[in-house]
Amino acid sequence: MARQTDRPTAKQALDLLIETMARHSSLSNADERAFRRLHPRLGKLERGADIVRQGDRPRVAVMVMSGMLARYHTGPNGERQYLSLHIAGDLPDLQSLFLGIMDHSVGALSEAQIASFPHAEILSLVKRMPSAAVALWRHTLIDSAIFRQAITTVGRRGAAARVAHLFCEQFTRARAVGTVSGWSCPFPLSQSQIGQVVGLSLPTVHRATRSLRKENCADVRGGRLWILNWQRLSHKAGFDPIYLYADLSEDA
Repeated sequence: MARQTDRPTAKQALDLLIETMARHSSLSNADERAFRRLHPRLGKLERGADIVRQGDRPRVAVMVMSGMLARYHTGPNGERQYLSLHIAGDLPDLQSLFLGIMDHSVGALSEAQIASFPHAEILSLVKRMPSAAVALWRHTLIDSAIFRQAITTVGRRGAAARVAHLFCEQFTRARAVGTVSGWSCPFPLSQSQIGQVVGLSLPTVHRATRSLRKENCADVRGGRLWILNWQRLSHKAGFDPIYLYADLSEDA
């Protein structure tokens, strides 16, 4: 994982983009050179700030460099339903290349560093380098796999299992990009936001997280997720990381 500084550079953004694509696709030297011809614009987001909102017509695709972003829908009553969480290397609005109008919003759950890539440059890359286009496509397909798993989680799992599955997924993804420290990783969500991810009321989230802590599975404190016993937590969640194309085989 490319280490980020307080003021990331365009080179670091391109390194991270290539590293992300190479995690799931075989990139040729020509592919890497093509990616390096992109001109990312770097920016910083405060917690709670939106990048794009429902109804916008974005002209750039955003990549997370550090921190956490989230896709979300806003209901008629103003309530949010978080659709997916995004960490370093993710491009949460890449589909805006072809869809035009955003049907959801993307906002920051923590302070975040981002890199924005002009649509025109990415479209030119896709036309010139089919193999690079496949890598970008595969990135969106893995995104879709996470969406499918979220539907199963909300539709088929009980409260504690939903929260446990969210914890397993986020830790596995953080480990893949090198943002873990021992058995903990950044997790800036409040209990209310956890409920907005997994479709539970705040009192139910309180009970579920308390249960996971008492059973020595996992805990959230200080803006971090702490895995207390991976085997116990993953069993509780019924977690299988195959949909993430990642592996977590060590025992906690």
